[in-house]
Amino acid sequence: MEHAAGINPDRNGTPIRLVVVDDHALFRKGVSQLLTMYDDIEVVAEAATGTEGIEAVLTHRPDVALIDLHMKGLDGISVLRALKTAGSATRLVMLTVSDSSFDVMEALNAGASGYLLKDMEPGEFYMKLRQVAAGGTVLSAAVGGVLARPQPPSKQTLNEHWASLTVREQETLELVSKGASNKIVARALGIAESTVKVHVKHVLQKLNLRNRFEAAAWLRELREDERHKA
Repeated sequence: MEHAAGINPDRNGTPIRLVVVDDHALFRKGVSQLLTMYDDIEVVAEAATGTEGIEAVLTHRPDVALIDLHMKGLDGISVLRALKTAGSATRLVMLTVSDSSFDVMEALNAGASGYLLKDMEPGEFYMKLRQVAAGGTVLSAAVGGVLARPQPPSKQTLNEHWASLTVREQETLELVSKGASNKIVARALGIAESTVKVHVKHVLQKLNLRNRFEAAAWLRELREDERHKA
Protein backbone atom coordinates (compact mmCIF):
# COMPACT_ATOMS: atom_id res chain seq x y z
CA MET A 1 0.00 0.00 0.00
CA GLU A 2 1.26 3.47 -0.81
CA HIS A 3 1.30 5.57 2.37
CA ALA A 4 -0.10 9.07 2.53
CA ALA A 5 3.22 10.72 3.31
CA GLY A 6 6.92 10.15 3.06
CA ILE A 7 9.60 10.67 5.66
CA ASN A 8 9.84 14.24 6.86
CA PRO A 9 13.03 15.60 5.29
CA ASP A 10 13.53 18.01 8.21
CA ARG A 11 14.18 15.02 10.52
CA ASN A 12 16.79 13.32 8.32
CA GLY A 13 14.62 10.26 7.81
CA THR A 14 13.79 9.79 11.50
CA PRO A 15 10.06 9.23 12.18
CA ILE A 16 8.21 11.29 14.77
CA ARG A 17 7.88 9.01 17.81
CA LEU A 18 4.52 9.36 19.52
CA VAL A 19 2.61 8.13 22.59
CA VAL A 20 -1.21 8.18 22.77
CA VAL A 21 -2.82 8.55 26.22
CA ASP A 22 -6.61 8.16 26.28
CA ASP A 23 -8.98 6.16 28.48
CA HIS A 24 -11.34 5.37 25.59
CA ALA A 25 -9.89 2.31 23.89
CA LEU A 26 -11.83 2.74 20.64
CA PHE A 27 -10.61 6.29 20.15
CA ARG A 28 -7.05 5.54 21.30
CA LYS A 29 -6.66 2.61 18.93
CA GLY A 30 -8.38 4.53 16.16
CA VAL A 31 -5.80 7.33 16.40
CA SER A 32 -2.96 4.82 16.38
CA GLN A 33 -4.42 3.06 13.36
CA LEU A 34 -4.93 6.36 11.53
CA LEU A 35 -1.31 7.35 12.04
CA THR A 36 -0.06 4.13 10.44
CA MET A 37 -0.96 5.87 7.16
CA TYR A 38 2.06 8.10 7.56
CA ASP A 39 5.60 6.85 7.17
CA ASP A 40 7.05 9.69 9.25
CA ILE A 41 5.04 8.95 12.41
CA GLU A 42 5.57 5.95 14.68
CA VAL A 43 3.26 5.25 17.63
CA VAL A 44 5.63 3.70 20.17
CA ALA A 45 3.11 3.19 23.00
CA GLU A 46 -0.52 3.56 24.05
CA ALA A 47 -1.76 4.22 27.58
CA ALA A 48 -5.27 3.81 28.97
CA THR A 49 -4.81 5.86 32.16
CA GLY A 50 -2.97 8.97 33.26
CA THR A 51 -0.59 6.94 35.41
CA GLU A 52 0.22 4.61 32.52
CA GLY A 53 0.69 7.67 30.32
CA ILE A 54 3.33 9.16 32.61
CA GLU A 55 5.19 5.85 32.70
CA ALA A 56 5.00 5.44 28.91
CA VAL A 57 6.34 8.93 28.21
CA LEU A 58 9.18 8.63 30.72
CA THR A 59 10.08 5.15 29.45
CA HIS A 60 9.90 5.71 25.68
CA ARG A 61 10.82 9.40 25.60
CA PRO A 62 8.74 10.12 22.49
CA ASP A 63 8.90 13.33 20.48
CA VAL A 64 5.18 13.98 21.05
CA ALA A 65 2.54 12.69 23.48
CA LEU A 66 -1.18 13.08 22.77
CA ILE A 67 -3.03 13.29 26.09
CA ASP A 68 -6.79 13.21 26.66
CA LEU A 69 -7.91 16.03 28.94
CA HIS A 70 -10.74 14.41 30.91
CA MET A 71 -9.78 10.90 32.00
CA LYS A 72 -10.94 8.90 35.00
CA GLY A 73 -8.46 9.02 37.85
CA LEU A 74 -5.49 11.17 36.87
CA ASP A 75 -6.68 13.77 34.35
CA GLY A 76 -4.70 15.21 31.46
CA ILE A 77 -3.63 18.39 33.23
CA SER A 78 -2.25 16.35 36.14
CA VAL A 79 -0.36 14.13 33.68
CA LEU A 80 1.06 17.19 31.96
CA ARG A 81 2.21 18.75 35.23
CA ALA A 82 3.75 15.49 36.45
CA LEU A 83 5.75 15.11 33.24
CA LYS A 84 6.93 18.71 33.37
CA THR A 85 8.00 18.24 36.99
CA ALA A 86 9.88 15.09 35.96
CA GLY A 87 11.79 17.12 33.36
CA SER A 88 10.32 15.41 30.30
CA ALA A 89 11.38 17.00 27.01
CA THR A 90 8.45 15.42 25.15
CA ARG A 91 6.11 17.84 23.40
CA LEU A 92 2.80 17.39 25.25
CA VAL A 93 -0.41 17.99 23.31
CA MET A 94 -3.91 17.86 24.76
CA LEU A 95 -6.36 15.97 22.53
CA THR A 96 -9.92 16.50 23.75
CA VAL A 97 -13.56 17.26 22.98
CA SER A 98 -13.56 20.30 25.27
CA ASP A 99 -13.37 23.75 23.67
CA SER A 100 -13.79 25.49 27.04
CA SER A 101 -11.62 28.59 27.30
CA PHE A 102 -10.77 27.60 30.87
CA ASP A 103 -9.48 24.19 29.78
CA VAL A 104 -7.47 25.72 26.92
CA MET A 105 -5.76 28.32 29.10
CA GLU A 106 -5.17 25.88 31.97
CA ALA A 107 -3.45 23.45 29.59
CA LEU A 108 -1.29 26.12 27.97
CA ASN A 109 -0.40 27.70 31.31
CA ALA A 110 0.62 24.27 32.58
CA GLY A 111 3.06 23.93 29.68
CA ALA A 112 1.17 22.13 26.91
CA SER A 113 2.68 22.49 23.44
CA GLY A 114 -0.72 22.18 21.81
CA TYR A 115 -4.47 21.86 22.27
CA LEU A 116 -6.33 19.90 19.60
CA LEU A 117 -9.99 18.91 19.33
CA LYS A 118 -10.98 15.36 18.52
CA ASP A 119 -13.22 16.37 15.63
CA MET A 120 -10.28 17.53 13.47
CA GLU A 121 -9.92 16.30 9.90
CA PRO A 122 -7.17 13.63 9.61
CA GLY A 123 -5.06 15.66 7.21
CA GLU A 124 -5.10 18.72 9.45
CA PHE A 125 -4.37 16.53 12.48
CA TYR A 126 -1.30 15.08 10.75
CA MET A 127 0.02 18.53 9.83
CA LYS A 128 -0.44 19.74 13.41
CA LEU A 129 1.61 16.81 14.68
CA ARG A 130 4.41 17.66 12.29
CA GLN A 131 4.31 21.30 13.39
CA VAL A 132 4.48 20.51 17.10
CA ALA A 133 7.27 17.96 16.58
CA ALA A 134 9.21 20.72 14.82
CA GLY A 135 8.94 22.91 17.91
CA GLY A 136 5.74 24.84 17.24
CA THR A 137 2.67 25.36 19.43
CA VAL A 138 -0.50 24.07 17.80
CA LEU A 139 -4.17 24.82 18.36
CA SER A 140 -7.34 23.69 16.65
CA ALA A 141 -8.91 26.54 14.70
CA ALA A 142 -12.00 26.45 16.94
CA VAL A 143 -9.98 27.31 20.05
CA GLY A 144 -7.30 29.51 18.52
CA GLY A 145 -9.33 32.64 19.20
CA VAL A 146 -9.02 32.08 22.95
CA LEU A 147 -5.49 33.51 22.90
CA ALA A 148 -6.75 36.72 21.32
CA ARG A 149 -9.18 37.31 24.18
CA PRO A 150 -8.38 38.47 27.70
CA GLN A 151 -7.26 35.50 29.78
CA PRO A 152 -10.10 34.07 31.87
CA PRO A 153 -9.67 33.53 35.60
CA SER A 154 -8.29 30.17 36.69
CA LYS A 155 -10.56 27.49 38.12
CA GLN A 156 -9.07 28.18 41.54
CA THR A 157 -10.03 31.84 41.15
CA LEU A 158 -13.56 30.83 40.11
CA ASN A 159 -13.99 28.79 43.27
CA GLU A 160 -12.52 31.54 45.45
CA HIS A 161 -14.89 34.11 43.95
CA TRP A 162 -17.89 31.81 44.44
CA ALA A 163 -16.89 31.30 48.08
CA SER A 164 -16.66 35.08 48.53
CA LEU A 165 -20.39 35.43 47.89
CA THR A 166 -22.86 35.18 50.73
CA VAL A 167 -25.43 32.38 50.60
CA ARG A 168 -28.11 34.90 49.59
CA GLU A 169 -25.88 36.33 46.86
CA GLN A 170 -25.26 32.82 45.53
CA GLU A 171 -29.00 32.13 45.49
CA THR A 172 -29.58 35.42 43.69
CA LEU A 173 -26.94 34.62 41.08
CA GLU A 174 -28.41 31.15 40.47
CA LEU A 175 -31.82 32.68 39.72
CA VAL A 176 -30.50 35.62 37.71
CA SER A 177 -28.44 33.26 35.54
CA LYS A 178 -31.70 31.53 34.58
CA GLY A 179 -33.15 34.82 33.35
CA ALA A 180 -35.25 35.68 36.39
CA SER A 181 -36.17 39.33 36.86
CA ASN A 182 -35.62 41.16 40.15
CA LYS A 183 -39.32 40.77 40.93
CA ILE A 184 -39.23 37.00 40.37
CA VAL A 185 -36.04 36.65 42.42
CA ALA A 186 -37.61 38.64 45.25
CA ARG A 187 -40.70 36.44 45.23
CA ALA A 188 -38.64 33.22 45.12
CA LEU A 189 -36.38 34.25 48.00
CA GLY A 190 -39.04 36.04 50.04
CA ILE A 191 -37.19 39.36 50.11
CA ALA A 192 -37.81 42.89 48.88
CA GLU A 193 -37.07 43.74 45.25
CA SER A 194 -34.78 46.55 46.45
CA THR A 195 -32.77 43.96 48.39
CA VAL A 196 -32.40 41.85 45.25
CA LYS A 197 -30.94 44.88 43.45
CA VAL A 198 -28.38 45.26 46.24
CA HIS A 199 -27.46 41.56 46.01
CA VAL A 200 -27.04 41.78 42.23
CA LYS A 201 -24.86 44.87 42.61
CA HIS A 202 -22.65 43.10 45.16
CA VAL A 203 -22.35 39.98 42.98
CA LEU A 204 -21.22 41.99 39.97
CA GLN A 205 -18.72 43.94 42.07
CA LYS A 206 -17.24 40.85 43.73
CA LEU A 207 -16.93 38.95 40.45
CA ASN A 208 -15.74 42.00 38.48
CA LEU A 209 -18.55 41.62 35.97
CA ARG A 210 -20.48 44.28 34.09
CA ASN A 211 -24.00 42.89 33.76
CA ARG A 212 -26.37 39.96 34.25
CA PHE A 213 -25.35 38.32 30.96
CA GLU A 214 -21.72 38.12 32.06
CA ALA A 215 -22.86 36.79 35.43
CA ALA A 216 -24.83 34.02 33.73
CA ALA A 217 -21.83 33.11 31.55
CA TRP A 218 -19.57 33.10 34.62
CA LEU A 219 -21.85 30.69 36.46
CA ARG A 220 -22.04 28.39 33.41
CA GLU A 221 -18.23 28.16 33.38
CA LEU A 222 -18.23 27.31 37.09
CA ARG A 223 -20.86 24.58 36.64
CA GLU A 224 -18.98 23.17 33.63
CA ASP A 225 -15.85 22.87 35.74
CA GLU A 226 -17.81 21.10 38.48
CA ARG A 227 -19.25 18.61 35.96
CA HIS A 228 -15.76 17.80 34.68
CA LYS A 229 -14.58 17.09 38.21
CA ALA A 230 -17.57 14.87 39.00
